[in-house]
Amino acid sequence: MSGRRWDQAMVRWLGYATVPAFAGAGFCLLALGVVTWLPALAAAAAALRAWREEGEHRVFTGVLRAFPGYLRPLLPHALASTAAMALLGANVLFLLRRPGELAGPLLWGQLGVLAVALVYHVHLAVAAARAPGAGARAWALTALRGFGAPGPSLAILGAAVAAGILTIVLPFGPLLYGPTVPLLLALHLGAGRG
Repeated sequence: MSGRRWDQAMVRWLGYATVPAFAGAGFCLLALGVVTWLPALAAAAAALRAWREEGEHRVFTGVLRAFPGYLRPLLPHALASTAAMALLGANVLFLLRRPGELAGPLLWGQLGVLAVALVYHVHLAVAAARAPGAGARAWALTALRGFGAPGPSLAILGAAVAAGILTIVLPFGPLLYGPTVPLLLALHLGAGRG
């Protein structure tokens, strides 16, 4: 391989590591509003879709540009989801402190609901990125249909867990790659298509 080709290949491979991190940085910045995490996730999915399909490498600013288009339609959904996840988190903390035969199965049940919610919201963000003008109801229906294929949903869940664990050695690694690796996998698997 010539020196120039090797340089181009190296830059391309570095892009696979840095582009998701920049999209994750945009997501983290926008998710600081607590209830804005879902529109921020959809904006990150839109920026990653533009990178994969159109070669757009400015993903950080792409996340920031896409965010206003998702804020209003997804804010009610984000409010309800945030409240539900806060309740589930409180249940998990409560069950962790309670010994007993019933606490273990209830704890695993709560963690299972959190896992389903995670996969659903990734499907929802990708559906929003693929059809930006369709509206929240159409995005939610597409996300629910995404559960009809358990293989991709399990792969998305596995990618989310693996991204969090494998990037823990990097500063802010789980924050930067945790949301974007499952989004990239969902985009690759064709999630979000109506």
